[in-house]
Parts: sequence; structure tokens; C-alpha cells
Amino acid sequence: MPARLYTSCPMKRLALLVLCLLGAVTLRADDPVCFQVGGLTFKRPADWAWVPVSSPMRKAQLKVPGTKPDQSAEITFFHFGPDSGGDIQSNAQRWVSQFRGNENAAKIETQEIGGAKVTLVTTEGTYSSGMPGGPTTTLDNYALLGAIIEHAEGNVFVKMTGPAPLVKETRKKFLDFLATALPAK
Repeated sequence: MPARLYTSCPMKRLALLVLCLLGAVTLRADDPVCFQVGGLTFKRPADWAWVPVSSPMRKAQLKVPGTKPDQSAEITFFHFGPDSGGDIQSNAQRWVSQFRGNENAAKIETQEIGGAKVTLVTTEGTYSSGMPGGPTTTLDNYALLGAIIEHAEGNVFVKMTGPAPLVKETRKKFLDFLATALPAK
């Protein structure tokens, strides 16, 4: 009987239509092409999947597909505001310290990407995944490609971890992705 109420009143039919459209828009809003982190807007490559954040500290999260369904890389984004989140060198060293077994692989370098000063952090080996001070999962033959983008509204931390071959083959695309980050409007 309640369904007849909606079909018998034009205003109720309109309201139902609007609710359905809002629901459809809300479902698509969870998978943005462009997204903001700190003062930057990033454009997600079509083959990188949007992932709901798994921690309140994360501002965004993406999944880079590998050649096998169970082998993908994760890209996480962090922003803590101006003068927050720690200094660049300490963050870079913390990222590197999550890897063991190939200490000579660690490289920290600063360059300009897309007009911004960026500190790139790379390493590989056995990765201890997890929150600092919490339980960790050990993952062999993993790599890190991280970027700390300096910005007036606070540094933006972008960290890709995954199977070493995938992270290495995705490097150019990752750097191109960083170069397209624009100041948020």
C-alpha cells in the first residue's frame, strides 16, 4: 500500500526521484577522479583504484593493480597541516626503517616535480607493514617509492608500497602523477 502513495502524488514521485538520483551521485562520489590532499589536487590515473581510507590518519588511498590479482601496490596520502607531521628527513628515515635486508637500496633525494620541491624516498627488501608501535606484517621482496611534497599548507606525504617489480615498473607513472598535482581551488 505505501508504494501506491508515491505513485498517486506527483510531489512524492518527484521526491523519490530526487532521492534516487542523490543516492546514485553519492555512490559515484566514493570513486573520485580528482581528489584533494592538503593544498593539492591530484588526478587519479584510470587504472588506479580508489580505496576507502583504512585509517583516520590517511587522507586518501589508491590501489595500483599488478599482473596477478593478489599482487598490487598501495598508495597512501597523509597531510597534517602547516608545521605538523614532523620534518622531512625524520619521515624519510622512518619509511626506510620499515625495510630490512637491503640497507644499500635506500635512497633519499630532493628534486623539483611539477614546480614543487619534492623529497623522493626509495628502498626495497623485507617490509614491516603496519602502524608505528602496533602489530606488523612482514612482506618479502617489497619496495617503497615515497614522495614528500613541500607545500605552504603543510607537507603532503605520498607513499607507495608493494611488490618490488610492480613498484619499480610504476615509477615513471608515479612521478608523472605527482607532476600533475595542482594547487587546490
